[in-house]
Amino acid sequence: MDLHIFEVFSIIGTIAFAMSGAFVAMEEEYDILGVLVLGLVTAFGGGIIRNVLIGVPVTTLWSQGSLIMLALVSVAVAFVLPLKWIGHWKRTEALFDAIGLAAFAIQGGLYAANMGHPVSAVIVAAVMTGIGGGIIRDLLAGRKPLVLRDEIYAVWAMTAGFAIGMGWFTTNVGLLICFVTVVFFRMCSVHYKWKLPRRSLTEDRNTGVMKQEKLMMKHTPSAIQGTLGKGD
Repeated sequence: MDLHIFEVFSIIGTIAFAMSGAFVAMEEEYDILGVLVLGLVTAFGGGIIRNVLIGVPVTTLWSQGSLIMLALVSVAVAFVLPLKWIGHWKRTEALFDAIGLAAFAIQGGLYAANMGHPVSAVIVAAVMTGIGGGIIRDLLAGRKPLVLRDEIYAVWAMTAGFAIGMGWFTTNVGLLICFVTVVFFRMCSVHYKWKLPRRSLTEDRNTGVMKQEKLMMKHTPSAIQGTLGKGD
């Protein structure tokens, strides 16, 4: 693993996700402390979950002082940006989110692969690093996690983790190709609204209620007649 490219992906993912968390907090009208918390959680939450799953001490977070400072600066910049600039960001939010997803998924996959973990662990590390922070962010903001119900999202992190775990991308050029590929397909899924198969139970519940109402209507006249007969 090339440490330089590892750091580049860490920086890209930290900036993109820290600002993403800050903007979500401002949308929910949180105060400056809430903006700071959501920004940091989005930037580092996925990495913390990954470390727990692959056996890395959580305290290693404190050795990333430069990334923490970068996240703090990113959150501060997001907080003071003019509304017009924030509007421009929101229009390109999906792109920056895709950049953060790709960067952190590859970073997480490289982390696990460098520790000698099997492909399954590399995939889990890539996915949790890529989407873990976003899930925690949405939960703290009182939202349903978009990464689990929006356009195809986690699948691209899984794909990146699988490719890294299989050793298909080991050079700087290969990792950059993987990065661009994940961003490209994530944006395609947003543009074309690709979705994974889903099933809603709402229709089944409504059907059940309708059947129950029909059954009640069918037996109601005889029940009333019986009651009237007893009253007479």
